[in-house]
Amino acid sequence: MFAPRTTPWPLVALFTAGYLAPYLLPTTVGRLERGLDLSATQAGAVGSALLLSSASAGFLLASRVERVGARALARLGLVLAVVGYGAAALTDAVPAVVAGAVIGGFGSGTATTVAATRIAAERDPHRASTLGLLSVSALAGLVYLTVPRLPGHGLTLAAIALTAVAVWPLTARLPAGTPGPRPTATDPVAARLPHRRSGMVLAGAMLLWSMAQNALWGVSGRIGVSQAHLSEPTVGVVFAVALGAGLLGVLGAGALGSRLGRALPIGGGTVVIAGCIALSASATGLAGFAAGEIAWNTIYPVVLSYLIGLAASLDPRGRWAVLVGSASALGTAAGPLTGSVLSAQAGFPVMGAVLAIGLLLVALPMTAVALHTGGRPLLPGAVRRRGGHPAALVAAATGTPSPAVPEVGAPEQPVVEIPLDGTPAPAQRAYDTAAATRGPGTV
Repeated sequence: MFAPRTTPWPLVALFTAGYLAPYLLPTTVGRLERGLDLSATQAGAVGSALLLSSASAGFLLASRVERVGARALARLGLVLAVVGYGAAALTDAVPAVVAGAVIGGFGSGTATTVAATRIAAERDPHRASTLGLLSVSALAGLVYLTVPRLPGHGLTLAAIALTAVAVWPLTARLPAGTPGPRPTATDPVAARLPHRRSGMVLAGAMLLWSMAQNALWGVSGRIGVSQAHLSEPTVGVVFAVALGAGLLGVLGAGALGSRLGRALPIGGGTVVIAGCIALSASATGLAGFAAGEIAWNTIYPVVLSYLIGLAASLDPRGRWAVLVGSASALGTAAGPLTGSVLSAQAGFPVMGAVLAIGLLLVALPMTAVALHTGGRPLLPGAVRRRGGHPAALVAAATGTPSPAVPEVGAPEQPVVEIPLDGTPAPAQRAYDTAAATRGPGTV
């Protein structure tokens, strides 16, 4: 019997606290630009510094969650987020804002690292990540509906800090460490990263994929105001509707589950996103801008949820989930500055075309990894059939006695050579490599 699925609400909340900063990037950058009298490139650089700090937390802490403990690291990340974002929201001094954004970004990255590690250890990581995306999309949509109507450069930063405060009580339900035995010097296999080639390809592709997404996301507010000639409240409404559509997309992905596998949602979804980015970047009015942003934000979280699930399937201890997520955060960090530079040098439409072409190229290796990697077995000792379910699950579903499907590492059954020339049969012996090279006249 399978244990009933329980909703990992502490992980969902921690995921929300960690991912909220990237989701609020357009309004954060725009507010810094106008509120602190920064240039577009300078404001984009502050956003990039925040996200780069978040990515560095993932790389530094990926292998330390077990040793330090999930609860302690989660609380450290939330404290840094409250202190950093809170300080940046309360001051007008640019150096203090930058320092607070960097500290807060490290806190967000720490929270995301713990959430990703724990989600990878869940029975259904795709479901847990889907719930997290639903939560962060809903919260970000609420912020986009309210913040544009209020003055001040630090409102979005304050919203992230308050979210970290709200999530703190739920950390009491996190364990002191991640489940599973810790690797030792006599167990090098447990310490070695599985699927190294697939993980490295996925990490590199995710860096570029996220950079393209956030290059547009970081300047979307400017596209709406300066090129589509919309007011800031109108742009905020478009973003809120787009994130609401993203909720529907994530709900659809959760309902669809693994019925289509991962390759089609990842590859096909990225192709659709490329078209949406080109449309949004070339918009000159409300219709084009809203259509591009809403369609893009509907598909983006769907593809992201499958990518998170793919990374989690590469290693049940969550290391690839954290490393791929950190590579994605690096791309996210480079996104605002990339978008600012491209748009300043060539204009928004050309920037959109360049990003769309890059996404089409990146879709190939990500799809290849999804096709090549079937994910980890769902049960210990399950024998996975190529293109199908684990044999242990098939046996359980069809009523086959459990001995019919031995676990990996079970003792081999003795076999008997049957001579065809009439000589007496030899004694039974265990099958070994020599048995595979029997002489003629035996089967």
